[in-house]
Parts: sequence; structure tokens; C-alpha cells
Amino acid sequence: MRSVLTATALVLGVLGMTSTGAAFAASAGSNASGDTGSSPQQTVADKQFKMLDDYCVKCHNYKDWKGQIAFDTMTPDGIPQDAAIWEKAIGRLSGELMPPPGKPRPDQKQIESFISWLEGQLDAAGAKKPDPGHVTLHRLNREEYAKEIKSLFGLDVDVESLLPKDTETDGFDNVAASLQVSPSFMEQYVTAARKVTQEAVGDPKPTPRFESISTPDNSNFSAHVEGLPLGTRGGVLYKHYFPAGGDYVFNIQVASPNGYFMRSHWLEYPNTLIMTVDGDRVFEGHVGGDADRKAVDMHLTPAVTKILGRFKKIHVKIPAGKHRIGITWVAKTFAESDLGLQQFNPEEGVFSLPKVRGFQYVGPYDTTGVGQTVSRKKIFTCHPSATDKQEACAHKILARIATDAFRRPVTSKDMAVLMRFYDSGAKEGGFEVGVQKGLMAMLASPHFLYRAELPPQNAKPGSIYEVSDLALASRLSFFLWSQGPDKELLKLAEEHKLHDPKVLSAQVDRMLADPRAESLVTNFAFQWLEIGQMDTIKPDTKIFPNFNPELRAAFVKEIKLFLNSILLKNKSVLDLINADYTFLNERLARHYGIQSVRGNQFRRVKLTDPNRYGLFGKAAILMLSSYPNRTSPVLRGAWILDNIFGTPPTAPPPNVPPFPETQEGEKALSVRARLEEHRKNPSCNFCHGVIDPLGLSLENYDATGEWRTIDRFAGTPIDASGQMVDGTKLNGPVDLQKVVLGKPDQFAQTITRKLMIYALGRTLDYHDMPVVRSIVRQAAADNYRFGDLVEGIVHSDAFQKKTLLTAGKDKSTKEASVK
Repeated sequence: MRSVLTATALVLGVLGMTSTGAAFAASAGSNASGDTGSSPQQTVADKQFKMLDDYCVKCHNYKDWKGQIAFDTMTPDGIPQDAAIWEKAIGRLSGELMPPPGKPRPDQKQIESFISWLEGQLDAAGAKKPDPGHVTLHRLNREEYAKEIKSLFGLDVDVESLLPKDTETDGFDNVAASLQVSPSFMEQYVTAARKVTQEAVGDPKPTPRFESISTPDNSNFSAHVEGLPLGTRGGVLYKHYFPAGGDYVFNIQVASPNGYFMRSHWLEYPNTLIMTVDGDRVFEGHVGGDADRKAVDMHLTPAVTKILGRFKKIHVKIPAGKHRIGITWVAKTFAESDLGLQQFNPEEGVFSLPKVRGFQYVGPYDTTGVGQTVSRKKIFTCHPSATDKQEACAHKILARIATDAFRRPVTSKDMAVLMRFYDSGAKEGGFEVGVQKGLMAMLASPHFLYRAELPPQNAKPGSIYEVSDLALASRLSFFLWSQGPDKELLKLAEEHKLHDPKVLSAQVDRMLADPRAESLVTNFAFQWLEIGQMDTIKPDTKIFPNFNPELRAAFVKEIKLFLNSILLKNKSVLDLINADYTFLNERLARHYGIQSVRGNQFRRVKLTDPNRYGLFGKAAILMLSSYPNRTSPVLRGAWILDNIFGTPPTAPPPNVPPFPETQEGEKALSVRARLEEHRKNPSCNFCHGVIDPLGLSLENYDATGEWRTIDRFAGTPIDASGQMVDGTKLNGPVDLQKVVLGKPDQFAQTITRKLMIYALGRTLDYHDMPVVRSIVRQAAADNYRFGDLVEGIVHSDAFQKKTLLTAGKDKSTKEASVK
């Protein structure tokens, strides 16, 4: 047994440095009294703890207290009480972050043995005292709000303009403790409710209004845009709501690609612009050619004004509702194609390709009424002309929609509130205005905006209770679909059948097979893998002249289809690392050096180069972990540690010198050479020694994910070699794949932990880790299929139960993430 003065241990216990100080003091005291007996279990524990004495205590002791941990005051008996510390230790050891590079290190088998033994102790302790955790009042985030509106009314709403941005915690925007609403935010939700319901009901007597819509900055005018007619190139496709049917007058802003109208280069070739409504051509205009070019050269501004006037005062009859407005250019023949000229002017584009900056419209004139839009069909299931029957019809409408909006059967109290708003609106503008006001009150209600899981009336603080079937239905639907439960799920909940394991499993299977489960890709997986960060990176066009918005969109489409093919097809999550296929169109295939793909349509392609297998070969991942002008082994290595191994590195200390960029006039050095200079400082190498070998293994990919063998600036061959802290050698993406697949449990745990945060809407605490490991162990029997991970979470106590907190204490706001 380890020995330490009882007095010292007692002092440490009093100071609160560890929760086992007093326990250890008692243990030390018993040894001092001559009790030398030890059980086989104690002998195993002593052998495992010896590793701490040999390699950890020198820094983590009661004097130095590095990391606020003193291993010399801790004993095996105290593991349950110090579970938070030990879970952190497991994470640091699993990620090879401790002992730090350059320090004496145990044999890797010894580390793995210690981790396995420690996990067993923690899992056994967790089984004796389970804690499902607590989720505070849960507000809908933007994504969930938009999906609920789509489900209720069939409307696609722009939530970014309607609602405040959601705060992210642990990489996810659906963590309940972060979804708070200030008084000013509440005003935005009321305003959003008004706008949404006015659009859903429509205005029977609209007055003409002016609308201006700008083309997104990332629009591409050089290739076919999906959703626009075949035989066209470039352009944009807008989805826009028109309040009533009638005559709308459009002005389309045709522009020079570089903004210089007086130059005639952009008019060198004739081009034909078309405008479509829901795919039907409603306007055609011509620009460019010899006549236009000569006119501008001779008459300047008057000629330009006349040319641009061809695209103004365009009258189009449009029915009420949401419509797709397309503006695009008729494609030229391949013989006339000027796409190859882009490389000669990467910053400004090709002079001969005019652009569309946006459009404005005024209308409607000569209205034909609101018509039968999708939203009106969903709302007005009755529309009585007799005044004495309108209130009963409104009650029926509001009760039906409120059942879906509140995700439970409505009560008489609910209806009393909604009908008061109906009465007020009906007095103001009649039946339809009354229904609109009732719907507005519904969308502004806490019953719609929040998910509340009320405890049983007799529940005591600290007790564990099972959430109701209705609450479980909402948990399940928001987890798998990012929206409220459908009628089948609500019916089972009302019948109190949803807690039946067989019924619940059947619903999970049904919901994963539903198209709405795609939110697990676009919402969960995109947040886990940080795909959204791609939008913030704009590669330097001087360094990467071939990069354009079309290629960025292809990166996103590829990763979406790839994730869909594994997660929603219930494949092994290990396929994310080594799947030998991807999804490409011709543009992306060329970027990857693959010549056998033709056309703009994406299709599944079997890969012959193992360097492109799995996530590490996807351009989306490689670009989001780079800088606009160069690669970053540090960003890539940190991304791997966090999202693949689940062991993010410690944040750098303050006053760390910046990465040495190449200065003007100096000889260019490779990124690798500059990194080696940077980590000569031992304190820097503590982290970089772990991060850099992982990131450097991907160094053959440039900042846009294109394969290279030479550093174009330094003129030296790319060196992707490295050595991990445990001695494993890396030299390229294939070696990195082997490292991850060599620790399948660790990768599966990372996904499960991320998925569990997303499913529960709260950060994970140390008491959740035994549950995570149990789910992974069960999934290992069938090679870690994604569906098994989902099932494990749904059937866990953490998903189906809740701990009632002491009054005034909401642990969800204080929980620290387990990494």
C-alpha cells in the first residue's frame, strides 16, 4: 500500500482538494496500526495504482497540485467519490495527452490495462448509484422552430431573419441550458408568430408592396444550378412568398461581373437570360454581342441604360403562396464555352459572363385573391358563411392545430386563451383575421416554444422519476427528426404504450426509415463534424484560382450523401473512417483527380485510391480545418482529437507566440518546417507533440482538399510522416485510418457521447460515462451499427428518466462536459 501521513491526508480532506482525503487518511491509519492483510482485489488495485506513483505523482501531488489533482491523496476505495477526476484522467490517457510528450511514459499496454480497470471500477459504482441527470426547460431552437412551422402550415420560413441566433454548447445548438430567452428576444418570437400566421392565412385585400431580393454572395454563374431548367448555366433559384394572386412587376438587376459597366468586355458574347416561375419560362431577354458592345463603346451611359432597361418592368401573373423564382442564363455550346478562361482572372471572374445582382418587384395589381395555398388548405378545414357557425368552426380549427403545436391533447384552459384572441380578431376583421390571431397566440405560447417535463406531484427533490409518455414522444421525435411527434407517436403516448421496450424499438425503426430522419445528418452530424465552419472560410483566389462557390456546394453535397449512406442505412460507424466509396459529380471528381465522372449529377463512385477513403479524404473536412491561404496541421490535429478520438487538447496558454508565417522577402519554408521551429519550446511541445503528427498525416491535402506532392511555396516535397506519443508511426491518411480503426471503442464512444448530448439536450457529466460505455459495448457485438447506438441511447435511463433537483438548483447550467 502507498503511505502518506494521516495528518496530511486529513488536512487535504478538510481543504477539499479531493473528496477522498479523509477516507485515505483512515486507510493510511489502518496500515500504520499493522493491518497488512489484503484481498486479491486490493492487490490488483495496488498494482494499477503503482503506475500513478511511477509516472503521475511527481506533478499531480498535494504540494504542486497541478491540474488541481493530487493522486498521492487518492485510493482505489475512493474512486466512486472522485469519479469526475477519474473520468477526466481516462480522457487524458486515452488521447495520449498525459504523460505529456518528452516525459517518462508507461508502456502502452500498462496504460490500456489501467484504463480498462478504472472504467470497470467506475461502471460498477455507477450501476449502484445511477443518475439519469436533469434537463431544464427546453426551448425550440431555430432549426426545430422552422420544422414545426413546416409541419403545421407547410411553410418554409427564414428563421435567420425571424429569430435570434442560438447559442452553441459543446458544439450543439439544442442544449436546453443555453436556450434562454430574454425579454427582447421574446418580442422577436411574438413578431415571428405574427408574420408566420399572416403568411399562412394570407391577406384577402392586399395592397401593392415593394420587395427587394439580393443574390447571395456565393452564387455561381458559370455552371448549371440544380433546380433550374436543363440547358441553362448559372443563376439563382429563390423561394419566395407572394401574399395574393395577381400581376407582379419585376426589375432584374443584370450587371457586369466586375461592376464596370462602361467596359464592353462583358458584352463581348451574346447571352440570353430567362426567368422562370416554378420551372415555367415567363420571360426571356438578350444581352451582349457586336451591336451591344459597339453601342456602349460609342454612347457609354445612355447605351448601358437602354441595355439594362430590357430587364425592367416585366409583368408576370403569379398565384398566391410560395413559389420558386429562377433567373438563369441559356447555356452555350461546348464549342463556345469560356469556363476555361476563369483561371486567367480568378478574382473578377470571366468578363463575358454577366451576373444577376438580384431583383425587385411591386405588386400585386389586379389581385385574384389569396387562393388555396398549401397553408390555407392545412388551416381552413371548415369555412362557414353563416356568422353563427364561425366560432364553432374556429374552435375546431384551433383545437386541431394546437394539439400538434403543443405536442399533447389541448385542455379547456388552452382553448379559452386561444378563443379570446380569436374573438378579438374576429371583431377587428372577421372570421379569418380571428383565426389568424388565435394561431398567433398559439405560436407565441410557451406550450409551443418550450418542452416542459413536469415531475409527478409527490416527487421529492433528489428522486428519480420516469418522464411521461408524451414527454418521451417529444424527446424521441426531436432527437430523430428535430421536430414534434407525428400522430402515430402521439397516439401511442396517449395510450401509455411508449415505455414498452418493444413498442419503443418499433418506433425507432420506423422513424429512422422516415425521410425526416435526415436531420440526423444535416443537424446532428453536421454540427458534430463542424461542417458549418466551411461557410466562414474563403480560400484565397490567388492561391486557389480553381475554387468557386460551385465547388464549395459540391463539398457539402458529397459529405451529406456520404453521411446519409452510413448513418441512415444503419451501417457500422467505422465505415465513416474507411468506406471505399464517395459521391461525386464531374466538378468534384476533377478536383479529386478522378476522370471517369461526367455531368453535374452526383452519383456513388467506388474509390481506387485509399487516401480518399472515409472522412479524412473528404474536401469538406480538409477545408474546414485549414486557413484560407494554407493548411494547418494544428487545426486538423485538434479536429481529429476532438471529433474522432473525443479527447480535445487543452487550450493554449496565454502569450503563446504566433505561428511563424513567411515574411515578404524571406525564403519560404514549408508548414512542417515552421511547425518544427514553433514547438522547439518544451512547453509548446507538450500539446504540439500530440496534435501535430495527426495533422501532418493529412498534409498531402492542400487547404481545399486537393492532393499534392510538392509544397508550391517552399518547393520541397510534402512530408506527411510523424510519430505519435505511443511510438506509432504515421505517414499519410491510410496510416491515420489504421490508428482510428485500431481503437474502435474509442471512436464509437466519441460518436455516442456527441449523439447523447444532442439527444438529451444537455451536456454530459461524469455519471453519464458508464452509460456511454455500456451502449458502445452492446453495439460492438454487431460491429457498432449506428442504429444500435441510437437504440442504446433511447432505451437508457438518461433518455427515459430524470432526476428532480433541489429547489433553486439547476445543475444543467453548471455541468462540465466530459471530454
